Amino acid sequence: MKTTLFSVRIIMLRDLVQKAVYLGVGIASYAAETANSNIKELGNHAQKLVDTLVERGEMNAEEARRYVDELIREAQGEAIAHGSEENKQPRRIEIITDEEETNADPLAQKTPSQTEDVEALRRQVAALQAELQRLNRQP
Repeated sequence: MKTTLFSVRIIMLRDLVQKAVYLGVGIASYAAETANSNIKELGNHAQKLVDTLVERGEMNAEEARRYVDELIREAQGEAIAHGSEENKQPRRIEIITDEEETNADPLAQKTPSQTEDVEALRRQVAALQAELQRLNRQP
């Protein structure tokens, strides 16, 4: 049977898609294992801390058990919440310039202190935007 160039490309594309799916499954599996090991490690550290507090008499055994259970439950909840928020982008904020503001309401008169306040707020917003961009660039 003669293989055509078209069928070879289809086979290569199918293999590429299959490898991409396997890669995705592998990454998801690795992330789940890492999260579980981190939660277990947190539980071990919390248990050591609680054991120390029980030895000192600052906490009884029942309080210690509830505390560790609550810490682990919160850590699991944060891991789930963090995973769902990973792809969310911050919403855009539109800043209206003075010209647009004047055109929108020509009767609005600003005092010098109000103008200074507006400028201070704009500087704060610009600084926050720069900080947000810096944080988004970090791995």
